[in-house]
Amino acid sequence: MNRELAAQSRMRELLAIMERLRAADGCPWDRAQTFASIAPYTIEEAYEVADAVERGDMGHLRDELGDLLFQVVFHAQIASEANQFDFEAVAGAICDKLLRRHPHVFGSSGPLTQAEQSVVWEDIKAAERSAANAERSAANAEHGAANAEHGAANAERGHLDGVPQALPALMRAYKLSKRAARAGFDFEHAGQTADKVAEELAEVRDAAAQSAPEKNAPAQTPGWATPEIFEEIGDLLFAAANLARKLDVDAEAALRSANAKFERRFRGMESLAMRRGEIFADLNLDAQERLWQEVKRGE
Repeated sequence: MNRELAAQSRMRELLAIMERLRAADGCPWDRAQTFASIAPYTIEEAYEVADAVERGDMGHLRDELGDLLFQVVFHAQIASEANQFDFEAVAGAICDKLLRRHPHVFGSSGPLTQAEQSVVWEDIKAAERSAANAERSAANAEHGAANAEHGAANAERGHLDGVPQALPALMRAYKLSKRAARAGFDFEHAGQTADKVAEELAEVRDAAAQSAPEKNAPAQTPGWATPEIFEEIGDLLFAAANLARKLDVDAEAALRSANAKFERRFRGMESLAMRRGEIFADLNLDAQERLWQEVKRGE
């Protein structure tokens, strides 16, 4: 059996296993699941795929990709039972989308550079969103004039449509600012975007200074953050994500990298302290900072 036939055979086997698990005499847990109940597992599996890629663990990546594929099959099976769509329709939809979004490969547009292809990709996605909005507007028209007006309004304001609410907040901020930029709502230069970050940081400082319960209260006093501080911190984070986009940096990936660096260095400090017979948590901040700098120099 060649590789293509083998892949088809195992795919059919996976679909059959899923159908059996959801059968009347199948697994009680699998039968009880809904789109909503398994959605968190789908997100978790996607993160585990990313983690395996980050660590370069190919064996783990193979397993995690299988777990993620099972989530797709699970959703498709639930939809099939509700007579909505099945796995074949899911596969067909992505095949059609890839063909549609790569006219330079499957069409007659001719070869494109990577930069040109990115522009075409975004243009095609925008056209797809517009068409989807028009379809929703037409569907609403069947349910009365009021719904038709609501649908038309949605079609008109579609620049931010389709950015999933469930995305991690930093990633969603990046995508929202990217969509806004395509509509012309953007700083001209990255320096202006950096100035906005500085402005938002200043506003955080002002809000914190005005909201501190006592003049000399430590910043870590539990529960002292106000709604104003909460809002300004959000604005600062959004501005930072926008700056990342302007500098062509994936904000989510950059923060993951920073998290990993901090974890590596912190564990390094703990290890140094332990080797010297010290308890890290008992050291004062100056001593901990010296360990931090020592770990940095050793990288």
